[in-house]
Parts: sequence; C-alpha cells; structure tokens
Amino acid sequence: MFDMMKLLSDLTPLNRVVCSSDYDDTIRYMQDILPFREHTYPAGDDYNGWVIPPKWDVRTARIDYKGQRIYDGSHHPLAVMALSAPFQGTVTREQLRQHLHYDHRYLDAIPFHFRQLFRSWKRDWGFCVTRTFFDSLEPGDYDVVIETEEAQGILRVLDYTLEGRSPETIVFGANLDHPGVANDGLSGVAVGVALFEALRKRQHPLNFSYRLVLAPGIIGNEYYLGHLPAGEREQLLEGVMLEMLGSPTELSLQFSRHRQANIELTLADALAESGFRYHTGEFESALINDEYIWEAYGIPMASLSRYPYPEYHTDRDNISLMSDECLEEAVQVLLRAVDTLEASPVVRKRFSGNICLSHPAYDLYIDPGQVAFGDIPDDQRRRMRLLMDIIPTLTRTTSVNLLAGRVGLPPLLVEGYLRQWVRHGLLELS
Repeated sequence: MFDMMKLLSDLTPLNRVVCSSDYDDTIRYMQDILPFREHTYPAGDDYNGWVIPPKWDVRTARIDYKGQRIYDGSHHPLAVMALSAPFQGTVTREQLRQHLHYDHRYLDAIPFHFRQLFRSWKRDWGFCVTRTFFDSLEPGDYDVVIETEEAQGILRVLDYTLEGRSPETIVFGANLDHPGVANDGLSGVAVGVALFEALRKRQHPLNFSYRLVLAPGIIGNEYYLGHLPAGEREQLLEGVMLEMLGSPTELSLQFSRHRQANIELTLADALAESGFRYHTGEFESALINDEYIWEAYGIPMASLSRYPYPEYHTDRDNISLMSDECLEEAVQVLLRAVDTLEASPVVRKRFSGNICLSHPAYDLYIDPGQVAFGDIPDDQRRRMRLLMDIIPTLTRTTSVNLLAGRVGLPPLLVEGYLRQWVRHGLLELS
C-alpha cells in the first residue's frame, strides 16, 4: 500500500513555490512514484494575462539587531515572503515593520504570504513573522539581508492517465506547490496518488478513463488547460479537486457550479454511506481554489477537502497535524465513489432537437395527465415525465444513477425506460 505519510514527511519541509529548485525536486520525486507525463511552460509565455514568475531560491535571509541575529529566514519556508525581492541594508524599526507580515489571528503563527507569486511584475522584500516577534522589536536600527538566486522560470505540471474503455475522462486534481505546509495541497497529492495506485492494480478494465493532475495552484491549471490540445481537453468530462485531506476536521464535499458531475453525485452517496463525519456545500460556499479555473473551461469541478481548519495558511499546517486515518478515509470514500460510477451504465445522447415521442414509431411519450378531465397523475408518472423532458436537454455524457437522482426514481426503473430509447437508436447505454 502506498505510504501517504512518507510522501508528506519527505515533501512538506521543501520550499515548494511555483518555480524553484525545491519544486523541481518535488517533480522528480513524484516521477519516481508514477509514470507522470510532464508539461512545461517557459517564462515569457504570457497567457490570459498570467505571468510565469522567475525561478526563485532563498540563499540567505536574516535580521540582526545590535550585532545579534534575531531572525533567521531559513528556519521555515514561510519565513521569507514568497518571491521576495533581494535586499541588503540598515533600516529603522518603523521601516522594518513595513516589511514584516504576521497573522492577525494568532500570536505565534507564521502566515503564508503568496500574493507576489501571481504578481511578479510588482515585488517587494519582506519576511513573515509571528505577532509576538513583531511586537517585541525595540527602537533602533536593524541590519537586513535577503539574498536570492533567480533565473528564468519554467512552470511544470504533471498528469497521469489510467485509460478505460471510454476516452471520456474523470479528473482528480491537487496542488503540488505551497511551501512548507502539509495539509494545504500536499495531502491532496498524497490521497490522489494512493487512489490511482489502488485503481491501477485492479484486474478488470475501467469504463471511464481517469486522470490525476498535479499543478501549482491556479496558474498551473490555467496554463495546463489553456495549452492542452482541444480534442484532448474535450475528453475531460468532469472532476474533483483534492484539497486539505489530512487534518482532523470533517470531510467536506463542495459541489460543482451546476451540480452536473457524475462523480460528485457518487461522492455524496459514498459520504452518506461511509459513517464518517462530513458536510456538503454549494460551489464557492466555503472555499474557492482551482475549481473556478476548470469551470471556466466547461469542466464541472467539485472539491473534496477537510476545510475549514484553524491552521490554514500558517506554519501550524505541518506534518504533526496530519492524520493517517483521515487520509485513508478520503481514499476509501473516493474509491467507493469510483466503484459506484463504474457500476452505473453511462448514457450518451445520439440525436438533436426534440423527437415526437408519441409517434407510433417511437411510443416513448409519458402522458402528464389532464386534471380538467380527471386524469391526475401519481407521483411516479410525474417523475417519469420529468425524466422524459430531461433527456433531449442532455449536453454531456451522464450516468443512469445521476439521472435517477435528478428525478427521484429507482435506477432500475430509469434504466428500463432509457433502454426503450436505445432500441430506437436515440441513446447509447454502456
């Protein structure tokens, strides 16, 4: 069985900013686990206004006061603000404080300052510190050194695909960046790898194809989707972002924008049957990360996480927070959701417009009843009528289970009606 905690122990301490030596090391580490395909995007490839930042590594970062070292920026990857400009000089306490960032919620937590990674054209120098450190500074002059090594940035994204009978692909995404933290992003990577290790060992072939995409947050998925060949991107049916899955907080399923993904329905069922603590929410009700990037490309994207958790975006998000049991729960829920999806026949529409279903050639019409003439339909007939009306509006591959859930009817009853459409060549069930 894949060791999720070892991955977290090995990669959490690294300064995994978008373009950096530690991020490159992370890419190599992942390629030793699964045969990932690598996508690279060089600096200067300006896409939709997004700018790939320079490759950035901190060599030295310190604050001295009266000849004594009072802050070592190398003690934690968050201690220097991401993509800090280099600086060397003597500043007053007031000047120094303008370049110190602390978490207003806690006295002794170092925050994650990430804004410059997305605005590399406007950079400042600075440190991330605790509120206690900020408040302890005495009047006087401070000697500051931030030495960085920079080069042309190359954005790197990994994907791995398990091919099924159908090229239509269910995507699981996770963030491979986020310096020095365990839950935010990296725990999703661990769960995603464990899921795919389990799927690739199965003896029977899969119906759908499945893809694991590991990318830097936001900008990575924008470049990835924007640069995929159109035909390949069109095969990406729907997906789930895997985020923050190792903390001892309850599981959270946040639905896609229009709740039209098969995998989120089976995930909701898997959670309900699991006995684990969980809650659900609408799109963007709790958090919004890469989901909105995928949605913009017409790919419904739900998220599975354990958000909110108090340690978010601080150095308290570390390996000691991670629970092997919580990680394993996420894997089990995902495997159960995939099993349900694989067990349900897949529906594909093979016509356009609206068929005259009452015509003897089809005889598929569900009469809604006419109350004025005393024909009052029962609940099942009303729901069957709703199913009949939904079928011509299908714009994407779906599952029998999803349709059954939408109309509130047993899957076997729905499948029986759909097979009547199949006999007339109007639908395909596989």
